[in-house]
Parts: sequence; structure tokens; C-alpha cells
Amino acid sequence: MKFTYKIIAAWLLIFALLFSAVGCDLLPGVDSSQSGVGSSDFYIDGESKLTMTVGDSLTLTIVSSDDSSEVKWTSSSSSATVEKGIVKANSPGTAIIKASQNGNFDQVIITIVAAAENKPGNTITPPDAGDGENADDPVGDDPYVGVDEDEFYANYTPAISYNDAKYRTQHNLMSGNIGDQDQAPTISEHRPMIGGRYVRNNTYIFSKDGNTYYVVDYRGEIVMEIYRGGAYILLEEVAAYVFAFGEPPANHSYSKKTKPYNSPWGIYLRVNNTVFSGSTSKYPYEPELPRISGCGGDLTYYEMDIGTTGTDCDPEYYATDYNNGSKITRGAARIVYSCEDRNGNKIIDLDERFVFYTYNHYNDFQEYLNYLGGWGEMFGNVTGGGTLSSKYNCNPTPYVETVRAPITDGEIIVIYYYVPKNEWAV
Repeated sequence: MKFTYKIIAAWLLIFALLFSAVGCDLLPGVDSSQSGVGSSDFYIDGESKLTMTVGDSLTLTIVSSDDSSEVKWTSSSSSATVEKGIVKANSPGTAIIKASQNGNFDQVIITIVAAAENKPGNTITPPDAGDGENADDPVGDDPYVGVDEDEFYANYTPAISYNDAKYRTQHNLMSGNIGDQDQAPTISEHRPMIGGRYVRNNTYIFSKDGNTYYVVDYRGEIVMEIYRGGAYILLEEVAAYVFAFGEPPANHSYSKKTKPYNSPWGIYLRVNNTVFSGSTSKYPYEPELPRISGCGGDLTYYEMDIGTTGTDCDPEYYATDYNNGSKITRGAARIVYSCEDRNGNKIIDLDERFVFYTYNHYNDFQEYLNYLGGWGEMFGNVTGGGTLSSKYNCNPTPYVETVRAPITDGEIIVIYYYVPKNEWAV
């Protein structure tokens, strides 16, 4: 009997050694969502689960107290490769990206989804749009290898194509405009209305590869391009980005604790892309957003910081730089947007997406109407005469419905409809 126990113990020891050798993240049936952090002085900044599209790149940032030792990066699957923290999505599937340094490690689970499909419908492509990311693109090979960052920003111009934005992001360089952001949105000189309600533009203009979104003005004329995977900080560009792609720009961290000096984005880092509950029972001064899960609805909303030049509507937030390169002083301005249903499935129908802006810390909101300067009627607590952020003297007015309709100046020919695949399906 003792001999039998010894055999069993030996097999258990062998199994434990094998388990340790391959790593629990590679064994089926093991919950790999745990961070695996060996030390609080070493971790991958951000969420432990991310989603990428085939062909995209993502830079993972390490927070470590050890500046002298090299970080080793590995991937569990050919669906994604990693080198020096830069992850490239190669094919649909799931990959566990692991970083190790002197016995400490952390890991991120990445789901890679296929590129978008094109189908008939109410989305158009402009006549001069290319057939793919390399078609007629003025940017050839990566022009930012070895670029001096100070010189780049001293002579800064926004990205001119998807390829341009893609290469910039690989080097942690901005794609959008980089001026200061006022707290209040800039309202278009004209906002189309039908039956006394503002129109939310429901014509969605993408390039054929789905990587460029074309923003129009109130006449329906294209005035701005937004590129998937690019880095953006200004309200209009960020709102268009999350509306079109249902995810944050490259320079937005999921964590609230990321520091500018630990991020390759420096002063252009933005933080706090996290779930927004919108529970009006917990926060009675907040208005109820459409179909929000925190009030029993079927849509999950996320929030993200907009770094403004300050605020004069909430005494808890004083006017200062959001990000001065050393620290982030979070203000009262947020974008709140729906991107998933309550089961975690990504919203693929743009008619089902909502984007709102609040600059007095969730007391009042305005809806993004999918055109430059298109912001809907303000609704919420202060609008209704309530006291700012008061749970007792509050009177939030309800969401102001909009009308889904195209805004155009002349005839538009419908060419094809872009429907992103369910990016949460594995």
C-alpha cells in the first residue's frame, strides 16, 4: 500500500512539474482571466481581456520597478505575435500574451476577430474611396522609423490616411488634432430637425475596408476622416471614433491609474475606459440613458475621459491641464457610449449605438448626432432645476428622443453597407 501511495505521489509531482512548465494559461479548462501578477512592481497596464481585428497592431505597456532587466514577451497562439510589447493580430482566434521579468509575470487575453464585411444597405462609400488599406494610399512604407518625437510634434499635421494612422500608432504618435478642448461642445450653426426633434444622421460612410470613417457636416458633405486604430483626444474626433468603431482610440487606457510617465503616449494619454452603470437608484441625479443595463435595459455603456482645459460648472473640479506629462487631473467631462449588449456581445448595428457627452459629471448629457457639431438637446439634473450631484434635491429630465434620418445636400447613391462582424464571437 505504501508503495502504491509513493507511485501516486510521484505521478502528482510529475503532473505539477508539467503544469508549471507549460503554464496554466495554455491548459484547456483553466481560467486564464487571472492576471498572474508575480509582483505588484510588475504588470501590464490596462484590462486583462482585449479585442483586436485581423491586421491591427496594439502596444502593451509594462509598469515595472526594474528598469535594468529585459522584459520577455511570448504568445500562446499564432493568431497574434508579439515583439517588444507590440502585438500584431494575424488571424481570428484567441492568444494569451505574456510578459516576464526576473520571475515576475503578467498576461493579457486577446481575442482576434475577422475584418468587416460589406453588405447592401444605408451606408455609403464616397466615390474616391479606395478598395483597401493600400489602394491609392499616399503613405507607402512606414515613414516614422527613427522619427524624432519633438520634431514630429513641432511640425505636426493630422494623419492623412489609414496607413498613416496605423504607422503612427505603432510608434505611439497621434493621428488626430492636438489642440486644447473646451468643456462645452462646439455646436453646428444649423442642426436639422424633423417634427420639432433633432435629426440623428443615420447615413454611415466607411471606406470599403471599413478602416476609415467619413464625418459629414450638417449638409451631408464629408469634412473629416477618422481612422480605425488611430489616436485621438478632441471631443468631435473621439465621439466619431467610438460611434463608428465601438471601442476607444489607441491612446485611451482602460485603467484609471495609468501615469503619463509610464505610458508611451505621454501628455496624450487618456484614461478610464470602463463600464458605466448609469444606475439611477444609486445616483438619482443622473438621467436614465436609453436602454441602459444599469436601469434594467439591454445595452451596456462605457465611459471615457475627455481631457478639457477645465470646468466652471462643478466646484469639485478646478480648471487645470488634464495631463501635464507628470500626472493626470481628471475633470468632470466624459463620453458615455453603448458598445455591447448586456451579455457582452458587441453592437454591430450602428442604429443601436448611442454616444453621449457630459461635462458636469453625469448630471446632464447631450447626444452625438453623427455629424460635425451635431449635439442634441441637453437633458438631466441641472437642466431640470436640480442641485448639482445632489441625491436629495434632484430633478433629472428624461432623454430627449431624436429622429433617425439622413442629412444630405443633394442626391446620394447607396453603394454598399458595412456591417462589422460580431467581434465578441470566438
